[in-house]
Amino acid sequence: MGAEIYLELGGLALSWAKNHRGPDHGALFQEGDRRAVRSDQIDHVYFQEENEDPSPMEMAFVRKLKQIVPRLDLLGFTLEQARSVYDHWTVRWKEEREGIADPEAPPIPELLSFEEYCAFVNRQPVTELGDSFLDDDGKGRFIDDEATLDRIPRSFDHDDLYWSERSYFGSRINILHPYLMLRILAGNAVNLETDVVWQYGPLVEAGWAMVTEFTPLARRTETFLIATEGSSDAHILRHGFELLRPEVADFFRFIDVSDRHPFPGTGNLLKFAEGLAKIDVHNQTIFVFDNDAEGTEAYNKLGALVLPSNLRAMLLPSLDAFGSFPAKGPQGDHEADINGRAAAIECYLDHRLKDYPPPRIIWSNYKKETDTYQGALEYKEAYTKAFLKLTPDKLATTGYQTGNIEKVLDALIEQCTLMASGELAAPG
Repeated sequence: MGAEIYLELGGLALSWAKNHRGPDHGALFQEGDRRAVRSDQIDHVYFQEENEDPSPMEMAFVRKLKQIVPRLDLLGFTLEQARSVYDHWTVRWKEEREGIADPEAPPIPELLSFEEYCAFVNRQPVTELGDSFLDDDGKGRFIDDEATLDRIPRSFDHDDLYWSERSYFGSRINILHPYLMLRILAGNAVNLETDVVWQYGPLVEAGWAMVTEFTPLARRTETFLIATEGSSDAHILRHGFELLRPEVADFFRFIDVSDRHPFPGTGNLLKFAEGLAKIDVHNQTIFVFDNDAEGTEAYNKLGALVLPSNLRAMLLPSLDAFGSFPAKGPQGDHEADINGRAAAIECYLDHRLKDYPPPRIIWSNYKKETDTYQGALEYKEAYTKAFLKLTPDKLATTGYQTGNIEKVLDALIEQCTLMASGELAAPG
C-alpha cells in the first residue's frame, strides 16, 4: 500500500505524494516547529497494546498559518502574485475551451473574478468542513454550489477524487500552487489560527524516505544577502531580525564583518553594488544605504543603473519623528529635519540611555552634489552597544522602544518580498 505525505491546512490537503518525499516544504518551517502529530497511517491499537510510544513515527512540521504568511511572502508567494497567476490562468483556460471544436460542448461559463474566488474559498474555515464519508456524493454543504463551482477554472486533468465535504471542497478550489492557496486561505481569520502540517514520520518509518530529507529553514537560494555601509549596520540588522522578527530571521544573510567590513563606507558599498551588477551575480542582494546625505547621493547614483532583478537598493526609511530632531551646527543648537541628511541606522534605536545626554546630530561636511549638510549622531556607539545587549527577556522588562528599528526591518522585508515575487513566473 505504501505511505502518503501531505501538506495540509486543518486537514485540507494542498500537496500530496506517495512513497517519496514529494515537494520540499521545509522552507515554510523552523526547527521549533518539529513535533509529533497523531497520524491515521499508524496502528495506534498495536502501540497501545504493546504500551509503546508511537510519537517518533508521527513526526511532523507544524506551524500556524499566520506564522507562515510572512515566510510565504519572502518566498514570493504574495496575495498579489496569487491574483496575477489566477488572472493569467483564467485567460489561458478560456482560450483552451474556445479552441475545442465541439458544437455539443456546454457553453463556457463566466469565470469567477479573483475577488469572487477568494470570497468563496474563505466563506467558511476549513476546520468547519466535515471529513467523514458522506452519502450525498460527499459534497455536504456545497451540494447547491455547483453553478459557482463550475465558474472556477479547473484544468482538464484536475483530480476530482473526493469522499467528504472537506475533500470535495479541496478538489474544486485547489487550482493554484499550494503556497498561493495558503496565501489565499489566509484571508479567513480562523484559518490564520489553524495549523499547517507537513507530516513525514509515517513515510520515514515505512522506509520510503530518510529523516535527513526533512530539514527546515529557508534554502540558500531563497535567502537574501544584505549589504550595508558599515559593520554596525550589519550587526544591528542581524540582531534586530533575531530579536524582533525571529519568524523570518533565517531568510537574511549578511556579509561577514566579524573581523572587518570588506567594503566599508558609502562609496565602497556603491562600488560593490556596481561590480555585482556587471558580473551578473545570481544572489538575491539588497544594498542598504543610510538615510543621510552621503547615502542618498549613492542611492541616486545606483538608481541611474539598470540593475538585474536579483539586485535592489534601498534607503533607510524617512520618519516623521526625524522631521524635528535636535542638532548642532555653526548656528548653534536647533531642531532640524534629518531625513536624507543625517539619519544613519543608529538614529532608529532607543536613545534613552542612563548617564548620556539627549540625542543630538552634529553637522559636519557640506555635500555640494545635493546641496545638503551631512550629519552624525553623537554617542552612536553607545546606542549600538545597548541595542546589541538586548535579549527577549530584557526587551520585555526594560521598555526599550523598538518602533523605529522595526520600521527599518519591515521596509527591508518589503523590498525582499518585492524582489521575490517579481521573479516568480506565472504557470505556462
